[in-house]
Amino acid sequence: MQQALYRSSLVPHGFVVESAYHEGDKAVIAVRASGSVGLCPSCGTVSRRVHSRYRRRVTDLPLSGRIVQLLVIARRFRCDAVLCERQIFTERFAEGVLAPSARRTARLDTIVHHLGLALGGRPAAGFAKRLMLPVSKDTLLRVVRRRSRPPADPLRVIGIDDWAWRRNHRYASIICNLERRRIVTLLPDREPATAQAWLAAHPAIAIVARDRGGGYGEATAKALPHAVQVADRWHLMENRHDVFRTRQSSLDQHLPWLNDQWAAGCRNGAELWRRLKARGFRGSLRVVGEWTTRRRRSEKADVENLHRIPSARTIARLMTVGRDTLSKAETITVAAVEAGVPTLLEAREIVAEFHGMIRRRAAAELSSWIERARASLIASFARGVTNDEAAVRAAIILPWSNGQTEGQITRLKLVRRQMYGRGKLDLLQARLIGAQ
Repeated sequence: MQQALYRSSLVPHGFVVESAYHEGDKAVIAVRASGSVGLCPSCGTVSRRVHSRYRRRVTDLPLSGRIVQLLVIARRFRCDAVLCERQIFTERFAEGVLAPSARRTARLDTIVHHLGLALGGRPAAGFAKRLMLPVSKDTLLRVVRRRSRPPADPLRVIGIDDWAWRRNHRYASIICNLERRRIVTLLPDREPATAQAWLAAHPAIAIVARDRGGGYGEATAKALPHAVQVADRWHLMENRHDVFRTRQSSLDQHLPWLNDQWAAGCRNGAELWRRLKARGFRGSLRVVGEWTTRRRRSEKADVENLHRIPSARTIARLMTVGRDTLSKAETITVAAVEAGVPTLLEAREIVAEFHGMIRRRAAAELSSWIERARASLIASFARGVTNDEAAVRAAIILPWSNGQTEGQITRLKLVRRQMYGRGKLDLLQARLIGAQ
């Protein structure tokens, strides 16, 4: 069903169009308020007595490729309340239409705000010019700052971590609401006293996910002694990773069968994948093809590698990757290391047990694992786990971790790069929180 298009439908709600004309490259629309009364902003008294009229020029959304200016014919009213301190007040318009003293309508200001959030200052100003929205880069950033509002969601589970303003020189802190997956605030540094002051102001927090550094744990213990601290599982899995790290593959459970097929003469990756698929394998052809390529390379012994003494980092890598990824020379090297330094093999098994314990969420095994690890090559890591045992145990049991916070840090760095690293903390926080 077709409906008639009235002139008043082209302007914000609550205005009546008086006239419209062109003024250069601008479209000027004279409007007035549709109501007949005014409401005193001080006492709320309704008034019908008009004192005078004046004109306001307000920018609105563009129309047909032209900048639109509203020529608002506004009124001044007299307040009849005897006890009111105002005798004359200016006309107020509906919320979400035109704010007092504003130079832009609310709907245009919203678009300016979102342009500033998405692109920043100079890029947003250039894009706005193409959209026939006359706004400067300074105005865009000023709007982003002015419309910034701290999140009002109740905080129960948070994540806290540090991020680098300038690596090895200056660091700050980020705090996230893990339940709502939102940034709460940015702190200017990573000092324990700063974090402690902020945490003390939010006593309702019950769970704090953090890294294994001592600063945030100390601040949480002092400010929120009742809160449960959760060590970040990713850091738990990665620490002491320079010694050993286990890797999992979708082919692990099929490796004995693959080795038998290889020994029987079937060395075509596509054929092996088809046979595996018939046995219930859900992986792709690429996975099997990469395994066959690695297997062929591993059969080519490199004489030079056999006589070269590997570095500590190389030995750590060889001890962590899957055996099917090693060349023949590397396999011989690993066998020699395991035979000559059996403590390395024991340490590798202990690390594998720790990873399995976290994946299975078997917190009951933590105490026995610590006792075994204390007598191995990873005793220093075991001491760190002992010192932070409550947080490590919570990381195994609870679903919370600091992965969300790490992701928000990546987003934060992207926004900083858009501003060429020159945005101050308040602007950075306004863009990050406002975009949520």
